Amino acid sequence: MVAASAAGSGVRPLGPQVPVRPIGAAEVVSLDGLDDIEFGATEEELVRRGVLHTGTDSCGSALTGHGDVSPVFVDDRLVLLWLDDPMSTPEGITVGTPVDEVRASYPTAVPLHAPRRTERFDGLLVRNGDRAYLFLHDGTTVREIIAGYAEWARRLFDEAYGPC
Repeated sequence: MVAASAAGSGVRPLGPQVPVRPIGAAEVVSLDGLDDIEFGATEEELVRRGVLHTGTDSCGSALTGHGDVSPVFVDDRLVLLWLDDPMSTPEGITVGTPVDEVRASYPTAVPLHAPRRTERFDGLLVRNGDRAYLFLHDGTTVREIIAGYAEWARRLFDEAYGPC
């Protein structure tokens, strides 16, 4: 199972509205990961390189200099990055982007529907080989972005896991 709990798994936020565009400069996350953090890397390797601190917050591991990203590890390997504002895909999709823009940027996106009578978001899954972006949305606006291995992104959606 994804090494994360169901807390926050696409639950509709109770707080303020998501911004229409990111606040501050967006950092790009590709399907390989971040510049210095790649999918498939081990926790030990990332700690040794100084880009991961374990047990530093209530959510588990934290990436140095990337406070807007929550790593998800399975069997000691980085499989997903849970992104928040101001993180962006190479196409400029961020939390707060209209869903129509996501569909225009990724015409092969597969719609995923949250179970009825739940507080979870619907999704758009964009696969490229064994990697994917999962855009969780409220029908109008992107609320969460997950990047990483396609199998784990799909499992995250199906099993309703969150970053913590």
